[in-house]
Formats: sequence, C-alpha cells, structure tokens
Amino acid sequence: MRTKTEKWMLVLGASSRPERYSNQACKLLLEHNFHLYALGAKDEQADGFAIHQAWPKTGEVDTLTMYLNPDRQKQFYANILSLNPRRVIFNPGSENPECQATLEEKGILCEEACTLVLLHTGQF
Repeated sequence: MRTKTEKWMLVLGASSRPERYSNQACKLLLEHNFHLYALGAKDEQADGFAIHQAWPKTGEVDTLTMYLNPDRQKQFYANILSLNPRRVIFNPGSENPECQATLEEKGILCEEACTLVLLHTGQF
C-alpha cells in the first residue's frame, strides 16, 4: 500500500520494448529503489514492471519523467497538473516550452535533462 512518505516516480510514455529509453529508465529507477508507476499506451507487463494505461491517484507522484513528444503531451496537461508533482523532467525529444511554462506557473519544478544520465551520475 502506498503511503504519503513514499516518493513515486511516474514515467510518462513507458514502453515494454527494452531498446526504448523509457523502458531503460523504468528499470534503472527500480534498481535505485524508487517506487515506479509506468504509464503507457496500454496495460502490459514489461521485464520486471507493469505498465498502466490509467493515471495514478492525485498526490502520489513526486517526479514525472516525460518520454512523449510535445504534440502527444497536450492531451495530458490537465492530468499532469492534477497530480501536482514536485518536478517534471523533460527528457531529450520531449522538451516543451508551453507545457513547462504552464507547470512552472503552478510551482512545479521543470528540468530539461536525461533521466538515465541523472541516475547514472547520482544527480537524480
């Protein structure tokens, strides 16, 4: 069961394909003992984690790490805002000034960075 003290990481654009960076990020987050919520296009099992199509409950996400291109993000702005994550990481290819400005207006920290690099270098 999730508690308020647990820090959940949401990977938006999660894939079950091992060659995808979102899949690698999910695995690395788990290796670093983070609580993972992988959100993808369909409910499925990946190697070592579940991918969900339904959004998590409000207030459970500390960090959302983005793996969707800006055009695909637009449909999720309201969902992201309703989660009120502490920060959103825009991975390479997902940079989105419009979304970033909207989130920052609500006090959400935004970073243009690579989750894999941050984890590998101890900067996450």
